[in-house]
Amino acid sequence: MRKGNTTHGKSTVELEMWTEIIKPKSSLFNFHFKETWRYRDLILLFVKRDIASQYRQTILGPLWHVVQPLLTTFMFLILFNKIANISTDTLPPVLFYMSSITIWTYFSTCLTSTSNTFVTNAAIFGKVYFPRLAMPLATVCSNLFKFSIQFILLLVMIVYYILIGDYTLTLGWHTLLLPVIILMMGAMGLGLGITISSLTTKYRDLAILVGFGVGLFMYITPVAYPLSYLNASKYKVFIEWNPLTPLVEGFRYALFGQGTFNGISFLYSFGCTIFFLLCGVLIFNKVERSFMDTV
Repeated sequence: MRKGNTTHGKSTVELEMWTEIIKPKSSLFNFHFKETWRYRDLILLFVKRDIASQYRQTILGPLWHVVQPLLTTFMFLILFNKIANISTDTLPPVLFYMSSITIWTYFSTCLTSTSNTFVTNAAIFGKVYFPRLAMPLATVCSNLFKFSIQFILLLVMIVYYILIGDYTLTLGWHTLLLPVIILMMGAMGLGLGITISSLTTKYRDLAILVGFGVGLFMYITPVAYPLSYLNASKYKVFIEWNPLTPLVEGFRYALFGQGTFNGISFLYSFGCTIFFLLCGVLIFNKVERSFMDTV
């Protein structure tokens, strides 16, 4: 956009003041984070659009995010606690499973929803310019709305168990870990999701693998069982190398003050989160240049 005209004597001097300059990236490492921040209003509009479109023409609307964790918690309670007789340490089984499901669902939805960014938004990308990273960022933010509903449900269940005397609330420094873990879960889902999204521009069947893989990956993450359950198992070391393990365990520890929490393991997960996020943005930037030719 060009604006500004001034007249000096008999000659007209046209001042060119460009409000937006679109040019190719000079480097793969030119992330344009500042430009993405300038488009935060657009990101907010995308978030509102995502939330509104998900519940349009639905019967229960946001209540689906209440029904889903309740039904999943019930199934976990029957299968893992009653039939398999897997201990949940000193926590009531309902609180253990519901807390695990809440944080895992946030990660899995961030991963699966951002993994289709290029394919599902190709029509928008081909018509107007804006930082492409704004779209997956908006998706992760809109998933916070679902997470908030499930987290409120979890808090209601905690209050219920306190009132009936089956649980005693303990607050401490560990409670401050909650926002950090939530942020890390979203960032890891974003990094892995945009990496997969970049690859699906050429290999569409990867989208099928993501849905299948996330379901399997849950079983090598201590969602349905505590890490302490594997103390006598030779496979515990493999579960510990999973970068999501310290985050799921840390989420329960931040909420209840109970469970396995190790500072070194937490730093390992933090490093993996930064690595996945940076790699995802790098690959995303590279594919962004030519994805319209292949999508």
